[in-house]
Amino acid sequence: MTIMPNTSAQVPAAAEQYFGAKLPDRPLRLGCRRSHLARAYAARVMAALSRIAPGLEIELVEITTSADRHKGDLSKLGGKGLFMKEIDEALSLGQIDMAMHCMKDVPGDVPLPDGLVFAAYLERDDVRDCVVWREGSKYAGIDDLPPGTAIGTSAVRRKAQILRHRPDLQVERFRGNVVPRITRLDESDRLEGIVLSRGGLVHVGMDHRIGQVFSREEMCPAVGAGVVGVQCRKADEGMVELLQLIDHEETRIHVTAERTMLHGLQGHCNSPIAGHCHTTEDGQLSLRGMVFTREGAHFAYAQEWDSRTRAYELGVYVAATLARKGARDIIAGIPH
Repeated sequence: MTIMPNTSAQVPAAAEQYFGAKLPDRPLRLGCRRSHLARAYAARVMAALSRIAPGLEIELVEITTSADRHKGDLSKLGGKGLFMKEIDEALSLGQIDMAMHCMKDVPGDVPLPDGLVFAAYLERDDVRDCVVWREGSKYAGIDDLPPGTAIGTSAVRRKAQILRHRPDLQVERFRGNVVPRITRLDESDRLEGIVLSRGGLVHVGMDHRIGQVFSREEMCPAVGAGVVGVQCRKADEGMVELLQLIDHEETRIHVTAERTMLHGLQGHCNSPIAGHCHTTEDGQLSLRGMVFTREGAHFAYAQEWDSRTRAYELGVYVAATLARKGARDIIAGIPH
C-alpha cells in the first residue's frame, strides 16, 4: 500500500464523530522503544494527533526491543531491524494500534512486515551530527585532537567519515541510549568524545552538551536521519486516515528518494551508507549518496537533481550511479 502526500488533508468538520466511527472505542495505543529519545519522539506524535483531533485519548506502550537488550555488536545479532522487531510484532498482533520508529533505524534490505504501512512522517528534525566531549575535555574540534585519540560512535557511517578525514584517530564502537551513553563517556578514562545526533540531544534536553557540529557536507547524514515515522496496520482504515492528517508532505518526498536509493544499493546493516535529500531554493530535489569502506579509505559518491514529483526516480538514478562507481563492490566486500 502506498501512502501519497496529502497536501489537502483537513480535519473533518465533525472530527470526534468521524473518528469515533472508525477508531476503537478506547484510548489508542502508541508503541515505542524504552528510551529517553523514543519517548520524546512519541510525545511529538501524540501532540500532533492532539492538534488535529482534540480530545483523542492516546496511551503510550513502551516496548523493550532485542537491540535494547543486546549490548554488543548489533550486526552479529541481526542488525538495525532489531530496533523494530518486537514493536512490529505487537502491531501485527493488535497489541498496539500504531508504532513510532526513527527512520534511520529502519533497514533497507529487509521488507516491512506484511500488512503494515508507514502512514505518516513527521516534519524532519536537524539531521546534523555533533561531538559530545567528555566532561572537562580541553578540545573544541576533531582537528584539534592528537593522533591516536579515541572517539566513540555506534554507527559505521560515522566511523567511516571520521576516519576518512582523520585516519590517525581511534574510532571505537560505543552503543547505548543517549543519556546513559553520555554518563558513561564522562566516566571514561579513554574516550575523549562521542558522535551523536544534534537533533536527538535537543529532544532529550541535553543540548548543553553539544560540541562541534558537523555540516551535512562534512558528515553526510544517515538515510532517514531526523525523521519520525508512524506505522499502522493498512487494513485499519480509520488509523490510516487519521495518521495521514499529520503526514508532512516534504518529509515524505525526501524519505522516498533516500530509501529508494538505499533499497537500490541493497545495503545491509554493516554497510556505511549515507544519503540525504533536500529541496533546493529553486524547488528541485537534490539527493546526495555515499558508500564507504568501513575505515573510510575508499568511497563512492553521487549527487543528482530532479523535480519534486520524481523522488522515486531520483532515488533509483542515484543508486544506479553509485553502483556504476563501485558501491556494490564496496558493500559486497564488507562482512554481513
